[in-house]
Amino acid sequence: MSEAYSASGRCLCGAISFKVSGTLRDVFNCHCHRCRRFTGHYMAATAADVADLEIEDRDLNLQWFYPVPEAGYAFCKECGSSLFWQSQAAQGRISICAGTLDPPTGLRTVQAWWATEASDYHARPRVKEIDNE
Repeated sequence: MSEAYSASGRCLCGAISFKVSGTLRDVFNCHCHRCRRFTGHYMAATAADVADLEIEDRDLNLQWFYPVPEAGYAFCKECGSSLFWQSQAAQGRISICAGTLDPPTGLRTVQAWWATEASDYHARPRVKEIDNE
């Protein structure tokens, strides 16, 4: 019997793909300095339970980077696509870069984190802003 997936996505080169079988959280935009530098803009991310995420990475291209012990960022070593973020404080959940999802997603942006660290070039959408996470 085939399992139904609520979402799927991949990196730019296709070396890493993933499927989510559970519910995805609506999108949060994170403007913290680490997320801005990881993505080149800000991180727009949804989230899922780790147990609901199935990653296909035959050539072992998924690379985790920990700029601080509390948080890790995952990207494709082949094409550089930003894919995931995970807090060590919530190891049962994983954030997924929303732009890597195959549309339609059915998601909407509902919140912005670390709004005080947002860069000055970007006009932010009107969503609830929080000074931290």
